[in-house]
Amino acid sequence: MKVNGTSTRPIWLDDDGWGVNIIDQTKLPHAYEIVRMENLADACHAIFDMLVRGAPLIGATAAYGMALALKKDASDAGFDQAYSELYATRPTAVNLRWALDEMRAQIFPLAEGERIGAAYKLAAQICEDDVAQNSSIGDHGLKIIQEIWEKKGKTGVVNILTHCNAGWLATVDWGTATAPIYKAHDSGIPVHVWVDETRPRNQGASLTAWELGNHGVDHTLIVDNAGGHLMQHGEVDLCIVGTDRTTASGDVCNKIGTYLKALAAHDNDVPFYVGLPSPTIDWTVDDGVKEIPIEERDATEVTEMTGRLKDGTVATVTITPESCTAGNYAFDVTPRKYITGLITERGVAKASKEGLAVLFPDKV
Repeated sequence: MKVNGTSTRPIWLDDDGWGVNIIDQTKLPHAYEIVRMENLADACHAIFDMLVRGAPLIGATAAYGMALALKKDASDAGFDQAYSELYATRPTAVNLRWALDEMRAQIFPLAEGERIGAAYKLAAQICEDDVAQNSSIGDHGLKIIQEIWEKKGKTGVVNILTHCNAGWLATVDWGTATAPIYKAHDSGIPVHVWVDETRPRNQGASLTAWELGNHGVDHTLIVDNAGGHLMQHGEVDLCIVGTDRTTASGDVCNKIGTYLKALAAHDNDVPFYVGLPSPTIDWTVDDGVKEIPIEERDATEVTEMTGRLKDGTVATVTITPESCTAGNYAFDVTPRKYITGLITERGVAKASKEGLAVLFPDKV
């Protein structure tokens, strides 16, 4: 996708052929800064402190993190240490484990002298595969938007509500939930996006709105609790969200607040779709509510907010009483019964074990 007219990705190999550059997403939208990763510690920091975030991008960063680690120590012990440290950075997004397991399966059996080059090659392939998968998600999701547009008599706009950021900043390109939106916009369908702010880290306000604005997509930022109201008044034609882990039975784990949007959509007969590449499916888990670990992050993400003051200064302020405690559950699980369909690179599946088996017989 583009930033100020220039094609950009959130992660790429530097010109020297070994350092890895990322966009520091903690600084957006007030500053656009590039950070260079040079070792395992840099990659772990980028994932844990959310300089990169979004399940597919976390996986890509972990893959490059393994390559950086092997550049310093390509021994079996070095490999195992890198795997363990990267795996411990974020507990919920399954793409992290998937990417590390791909590295273990394809790189670990090689001789030490072959591991570094092969690791960089595999990390690059993981990135390119993600781009292709997300583009296909966009193609399949575009058909859904086209059908709604035609049902509306090709008048007005198609109003889409999304939660958190499942855009190109959360992947290597295109995004998952946003890929159909970008494809619809580029094809001439008038779309308007209701962007949930997504407290407490405000990924909707800081990232999704920034992305859509750079691409010229019409959008409106709303507070997290406004979605149900808009649905009641017919202002939402469909919801599309992303996911950090989807179970083999079709349950979806996504940013906290997604479950409530799904409930509101169900009550108001608004289609609720989830965009995801297949590496985000955890084929080892069936019951999302019981089995998926939910990350709990630092309470200051809830008690503090960062923004730009009128004089242009970026500042962090406390918004709660000094003695206030806060809980910060980062994700929730939406049961499959509230999901209209799962938009994957192979097509749209019913949110069920049987539905996923139709598209992924090789995985079941």
